[in-house]
Amino acid sequence: MNEEAYREYVVARMDRLRRMAYLLCHDWHTADDLVSNALLKLYRNWSRAQRADNLDAYVRRILLRSWLDERRRPWRRESSTDEVPDHPAPLPAPVDDRRLLELLRQLPQRRRAVLVLRFYCDLSVEETAATLGVSVGTVKSTTARALDTLRVSIATLGVEA
Repeated sequence: MNEEAYREYVVARMDRLRRMAYLLCHDWHTADDLVSNALLKLYRNWSRAQRADNLDAYVRRILLRSWLDERRRPWRRESSTDEVPDHPAPLPAPVDDRRLLELLRQLPQRRRAVLVLRFYCDLSVEETAATLGVSVGTVKSTTARALDTLRVSIATLGVEA
């Protein structure tokens, strides 16, 4: 392996790679980590990379894939705050039956059916799936979407007790 050629390439492209990484993630520390990972991968495959038709495009692809891999990591979905809450978030005000029925009417038929079977008829996920003739996964995802829709609708109503 020609380490001198690798060093020359990295020195010439380092600023450009850092800027590209920053534009992807909007954080200089993460950008530096991404560039480090990409350059490590490039170093491991330097002999193959030198044979590429467009070495800059090859490295950009490594950097982009490193960023995508980084975003998929579960710990990246967490966010830190300055303050730890001392008390739980307040519960929303209760919704009266008439408003709840109106919100249920606004749901698409399948979502409404899943909520009624699951929570009014107290059927299990498997029983609901068998009743509707759909898969268990469909019942789970439909339930989640229907509940999200109801939560948003209740929040936008500015519900009063």
